[in-house]
Amino acid sequence: MWKRDEAVKPTGSVAPGPAPATPTSAPPAAEAARPQPSASHDHRLEKSTVNIGKSVVIKGELNGSEDLTIEGTVEGKIELRQNVLTIGPNGKIKAQLFAKSVIILGEVTGNVTATEKVDIRDNGSVDGDIASPRVAIAEGAHFRGSIDMQRAGSKSESKAEQKPAPASQSQSSQQTVQTAGAAR
Repeated sequence: MWKRDEAVKPTGSVAPGPAPATPTSAPPAAEAARPQPSASHDHRLEKSTVNIGKSVVIKGELNGSEDLTIEGTVEGKIELRQNVLTIGPNGKIKAQLFAKSVIILGEVTGNVTATEKVDIRDNGSVDGDIASPRVAIAEGAHFRGSIDMQRAGSKSESKAEQKPAPASQSQSSQQTVQTAGAAR
């Protein structure tokens, strides 16, 4: 406590007396101050992940600009357009999902839209439509819905292609259903 008072007093009034005390106090303070800015600087370079625990229930809209892991229950809409959304093994989601990348280990009921990738891992479950340029469904995962794997830059091209091709798309989906039924 004495050293703190001396450090405060010399800074304001006398330079020669506090100079020896200040260097002794300043280096530890400076060293302590340096790691904190560099640590925050590291957080800026690395994206931080926010966790929503098992006991948390959210109803409504969820927006953010950080990576998010959900272990709880969410109903409504989740938008993380520039970030990664992870639904943990205990997560139960009844929502429309919009993110850069979506990793599903829990249960999702609703449409999933990702600008990069949707990954349904083992024991993950999705009941809804998926729109993403890349989709991965692991063995043991559950999926019921449709998949639209449009490239991000070809939205205008795909709209032009969809106009003449609706009949062929419905035929191909019927063939897929028939093949899936025959496999059972």
